[in-house]
Amino acid sequence: MTSPLVRLCLEEACKSGVAVERWRLQRRSLERLPAHLADALLRHLLRRRLLFPSLLEVFKHSVENIDLRGESSINAEWMAYIGGFVNLLSLNISDCQRINNSTLWPITGLTSLTELDLSRCSKVTDAGIKHLQSVANLEKLWISQTGVTEAGISLLASLKNLSLLDLGGLPVTDHNLSSLQALTKLEYLDIWGSNVTNQGAASILKFSNLSFLNLSWTSVTHAPNLPHLECLHMNKCAVISISNHSSTLASLKKLVLSGATFSAETKAFSFTSKSSITYLDVSKTSLQNFSFLDTMTKLEHLDLSSTAFGDDSVEFVACVGDTLRNLNLSDTKITSTGFEILSGHVPRLETLSLSQTFVDDMSISYISNMMPCIKALDLSRTSIRGFIQQQSPQEEEAKPSLAALQSLTSLKTLSLEHPYLSDIALSPLSSLTGLTHLSLRSTSLTDSTLHHLSSLPNLVSLGVQDAVLTNNGLQKFRPPLSLRTLNLKGCWLLTKDAVVGLCKRHPHIKVMHEFAHESSSLDQNQLLPRSSPPQSLAKVARRKSNQRPGTSVAVARSFIDQRVKYNREELFALQDLPLSRLIPQEGEFVNVPEILGDLVSHLVIQ
Repeated sequence: MTSPLVRLCLEEACKSGVAVERWRLQRRSLERLPAHLADALLRHLLRRRLLFPSLLEVFKHSVENIDLRGESSINAEWMAYIGGFVNLLSLNISDCQRINNSTLWPITGLTSLTELDLSRCSKVTDAGIKHLQSVANLEKLWISQTGVTEAGISLLASLKNLSLLDLGGLPVTDHNLSSLQALTKLEYLDIWGSNVTNQGAASILKFSNLSFLNLSWTSVTHAPNLPHLECLHMNKCAVISISNHSSTLASLKKLVLSGATFSAETKAFSFTSKSSITYLDVSKTSLQNFSFLDTMTKLEHLDLSSTAFGDDSVEFVACVGDTLRNLNLSDTKITSTGFEILSGHVPRLETLSLSQTFVDDMSISYISNMMPCIKALDLSRTSIRGFIQQQSPQEEEAKPSLAALQSLTSLKTLSLEHPYLSDIALSPLSSLTGLTHLSLRSTSLTDSTLHHLSSLPNLVSLGVQDAVLTNNGLQKFRPPLSLRTLNLKGCWLLTKDAVVGLCKRHPHIKVMHEFAHESSSLDQNQLLPRSSPPQSLAKVARRKSNQRPGTSVAVARSFIDQRVKYNREELFALQDLPLSRLIPQEGEFVNVPEILGDLVSHLVIQ
């Protein structure tokens, strides 16, 4: 949302610790900084690991939103400075394990604070809730999976302005719900994993403005009939009925029932006559009858993954028609025969998942011809091999099936994780110039695929997992300028030096590999400074660089370290396999069979 000039200024300001020291003394100017720019500058400093407690002092008059989620260094010192932020509206310190009751005391004077997230701060207990009672203007509070007990939950009734309350994973009881009825402005209530029963759920009716309710992992079997409810979660519940009357829950738009069980499917979905639901998730359920989809004419998102859905139920999804935008059929029994019928009835589908199904290469042609709006497609672990056998017996060569994807001009995300996909089968992907996210996973892929994919100009995220990539291939890899994430997990031939070298050559790319974490200069798990650095960061960096002189070990063909994965017989078998092909116009690549031959000879000599 910021202009290019503002982004350049932010980058320059957070370039190094020295740059920060230059401007931090300009206290008067920083106090006048507009809130949205101050927030952005603080986020950049945090991401670059240049933020320390005393530096917070210069932001106390300008910053309105602070997000420190997951930062393990946040402690009482940090919170003492945050307590001076006179205009602070939102504070997120979820997953900060050093936060406890005493560290919350400094924020009790923040009269402007309206949003506070303490999720998964396990050291926060009922005593911490007593501190929060003085923050009277709180409107949104997240305390899920903390140490708060039933007694502490009842104390929240004094926060009359609360519109959102997340108590997920806490021992909320039916009595607690009765005591919280004083929160008349409540619109969002999350009590998953609580001790609430059907009796307590009945008292939820008192929250007349409630639009979001999460009852997942509770013993509630009958959903309360709330007239304004728009979103209902009942994951892992033994559902008897969603509503007792078809006229109630008329405002319900999102229904999530993943993993739920149904004593009577017909009764549970009896409310759906002329339903207003646009989002339905019944994944991982034991549903056998999908006829209730007939009445869901406004459905836009449908998740049927890991259910008994198959070709015999395709007609019910087809009834939804052109309103459907997102469809998840992964891990179902659908085949290409059923998908052919379905493809002609959902022309405006944008997201489709067919992973772990029985569809084959013919389904690709159905998608390309009948679903022109597809933006995200998951075809992992299917019967797709990348080729379609020609009908004419005179034609010996098979036709690449993935070439049909070229007609999908809106396609941005593609997942093809399958062990039998080869370099030749995936070669048509190099023409999908609109792709931004591509995930591949196959033991048959080599440097050739990595080379071809470098021609995709808009690629932001690329995964080539479990492939037979070589150090030489990685050295010659020229990633597109837009690439920000590269997943090379499971590429066992790559050595530490090769992966570290890639990280150094392209520091803007987050490389995911077994060796990559040791080379990340912006590791998000790195502790934030606890106080102002006594010396310049340049000197500190210089000291650190002198601690490990000459740590790299020069070992020719250093992938030999991976030989423990194979016994002698397996290595001899690998010697004759065409695991790698020379990249076109690059004659310097080492052929994998040749390398393995050297390795086998080495073992024989030993």
